[in-house]
Amino acid sequence: MIDGKKVLFSGMQATGNLTLGNYLGALKNWLTLSDEYECFYSVVDEHSITVRQDPAELRRRARNLLTLYIAAGLDPKKNCIYYQSHVSAHAELAWILNCYTYMGELNRMTQFKDKAAKHADNINAGLFTYPVLMAADILLYQADVVPVGIDQMQHLELTRNLAERFNNIYGNVFTVPEAYIGKVGAKIASLQDPSKKMSKSDENVNGSIYLMDDPDTIMRKCKRAVTDCEAHICYRDEQPGLKNLINIYSACTGKTPEETVLEFEGRGYGEFKIAVGEAVISVLKPLQDEFARLSKDKAYIDSIIKENAEKANYYANKTLRKVQKKVGFPERIR
Repeated sequence: MIDGKKVLFSGMQATGNLTLGNYLGALKNWLTLSDEYECFYSVVDEHSITVRQDPAELRRRARNLLTLYIAAGLDPKKNCIYYQSHVSAHAELAWILNCYTYMGELNRMTQFKDKAAKHADNINAGLFTYPVLMAADILLYQADVVPVGIDQMQHLELTRNLAERFNNIYGNVFTVPEAYIGKVGAKIASLQDPSKKMSKSDENVNGSIYLMDDPDTIMRKCKRAVTDCEAHICYRDEQPGLKNLINIYSACTGKTPEETVLEFEGRGYGEFKIAVGEAVISVLKPLQDEFARLSKDKAYIDSIIKENAEKANYYANKTLRKVQKKVGFPERIR
């Protein structure tokens, strides 16, 4: 708890370009949480280097992501928006937690198996211990809740196990986090393969709408989205491509899927795809304009980076010092 509020932690990797799915499924819903929670939103650039990165490109993407957080409406005075790499306690706590994590637990992580298969030429130790750094991210801020998707639930369970294991040995050191159960963000699938989620790493660029896509590109991608041959607009699992477009339209307009189906009853797929494109453009244009404005204000973004890093370091080091004392490290002379 901080100032009577429960703590919420979340973060995104500074790799690839954020998609419409990232915005509608997560970022948009973060905007309403700061009134209820003390929120820490990290640009998790340390996680990013489990895969080889171009240094200049990583720095550029990290700054763009932090700026996008603010452009999307996150108030940096009410939310702590910071770079993971600017808080050394993340790496320090991760090492300590590594020593309380069992090999069998990490061997069971399905994301490691998936990523190892994709990057067979670079199966490094960081890729293997990635979930321990994620646990450190969460436990440093004594997070009560963590918004996670299905693909991250296994990592959150490991975090809970590590917190409980450490607490059983040393007393009440860590808050044991819960999965955040709130308003469910829109589940947005690939425009080209609706069996998969819309992804930053999709090899088919037509499968994802990126937040910085221009209107012509957005419209082209929507028109090319896969549907089916039934030519009848309805919301059902048997028509996954169409269902995905309905989800996108509904999320962008604030309408329910049922209202969307009624609106387009008797109209063709071509007309509906154009309407989806227009709805997406209307949502992304203000965000793109604000991102462009903020990107030009280097002094302002630099001040946010500095102030929020100081805040994150303050709370992270409170936890880290407690952990260091518990495990027996010598006290630092200040």
